[in-house]
Amino acid sequence: MELQLALDLVNIPEAIELVKEVEPYIDVVEIGTPVVINEGLKAVQEMKSAFPHLKVLADLKIMDAGGYEIMKAAEAGADIITVLGATDDSTIKGAVAEAKKQQKKILVDMINVKNLETRAKEIDQLGVDYICVHTGYDLQAEGKNSFEELTAIKKAVKSAKTAIAGGIKLDTLPEAIKQNPDLIIVGGGITGADNKADAAAKIKQLITQGS
Repeated sequence: MELQLALDLVNIPEAIELVKEVEPYIDVVEIGTPVVINEGLKAVQEMKSAFPHLKVLADLKIMDAGGYEIMKAAEAGADIITVLGATDDSTIKGAVAEAKKQQKKILVDMINVKNLETRAKEIDQLGVDYICVHTGYDLQAEGKNSFEELTAIKKAVKSAKTAIAGGIKLDTLPEAIKQNPDLIIVGGGITGADNKADAAAKIKQLITQGS
């Protein structure tokens, strides 16, 4: 199991300073969709330049023009790029083909996908690298989480790795760990902590023990 840090509400200098605090404990740093909207793909470029040994995920949530958008993210230095599971198969196929050419990885975000198991099986056959269940920010505010959805995709997915995102903090982490996803994505559980390094260290320790 790997730990991904999601950065959503920061600018580029803040993001780099934050990663410096938690660098020993994370495997992947995510440039979240709000950061990409505010700063552009240069946020990916600058993060990869600052931390070349870390994997950088560009959370583009691609819905169309899969091949082109993967190409642009790859040029910026992204190692993993997100595509939405709700999009058409042709977009995912285009993204996968370009990612293979660029030697990058595709994470499919299943946010708001209906018939989750069925769609996860379909996407799994398209050659993606990760399939991720994700409780969005708005649903988290209603107290929802993705643990049941993780159970569903673990049953359905045979080839891709699995990931979980959305509202995971130290107290809810054990429930995610026991289902053994390949990637656990934490945002506010680290970025909102008073001592970010301490929070990241505790989360990483639990993940390592559970692996």
